Amino acid sequence: MPFPEFDPVLIHLGPLPIRWYALAYVAGIVLGWIYAARIVKTERLWAPGKPPITGPQLDDLVLWITLGIILGGRFGYALFYKPEMFGQLFTGESWAERLELLQLWTGGMSFHGGLLGCTLAVVVFSRRLGVNILSVGDMALAAAPIGLFFGRLANFVNGELWGRTTDVPWAIRFCNARIEQMYGFCPAGNEPRHPSQLYEAGLEGILLFAVLGLAVWKWKLLAKPGYVTGLFMVGYGVSRALLETVRQPDAGMENFPLGLTMGMMLSIPMILIGAWLIQRAWKRPPVAAAG
Repeated sequence: MPFPEFDPVLIHLGPLPIRWYALAYVAGIVLGWIYAARIVKTERLWAPGKPPITGPQLDDLVLWITLGIILGGRFGYALFYKPEMFGQLFTGESWAERLELLQLWTGGMSFHGGLLGCTLAVVVFSRRLGVNILSVGDMALAAAPIGLFFGRLANFVNGELWGRTTDVPWAIRFCNARIEQMYGFCPAGNEPRHPSQLYEAGLEGILLFAVLGLAVWKWKLLAKPGYVTGLFMVGYGVSRALLETVRQPDAGMENFPLGLTMGMMLSIPMILIGAWLIQRAWKRPPVAAAG
């Protein structure tokens, strides 16, 4: 299948391009905010305790999390996948090279870095209010798959993070006139590849959201702080590790030992920490979420 002639820019407002990639982040944050607000307002989900924060406090938390996503995602990308960005701050031959780390519009964000940034935001925010960190994290991560879904769709529109070569009937050739014009060639080549971005949108977005939705609305696991956080970490970690088998490794990172990829190695600690959080939460009786 040929790759559609997507334009990564939806519209130009004067000299400012409005990109689908940026809109994906906005949609994920806004819809996640709305969903988290509904969880906060539904007190029966937290019984025998109460929601850890109020609606106005959630509004403040969203700002903290947004900064965590952007800064953590970008710095994590540079740290895990392109560490030369840090060196270019001092050795770049032009201002464009020196400031590549800050050029968010060029793409290059790491989920694992964004997760670390959000974790720091939740920890600092919760400690300032004196509320249960894990309960705040449970609420935030229950909504996280919404952003993951839109983010992976944006990756597909951009024609980035493609899969390995394959002969499955739905394989896509990630090469078209727009990509050739942008790069002067097709980075993915002309071979048919797995549309791994869409696989990730389905597993990390739709399926994980459904599982966490059951945990929140049916199984009432918000009463056990850390349980939903653990489910998210295990669910994402397993999904990402499995999908790395069909996703093309980043350039220069194809030959890690045991066939591992950077995504796998970053996901393994998530799975282990998540399993520990689930075990810890399961053994404890339901407690108040606040305090």
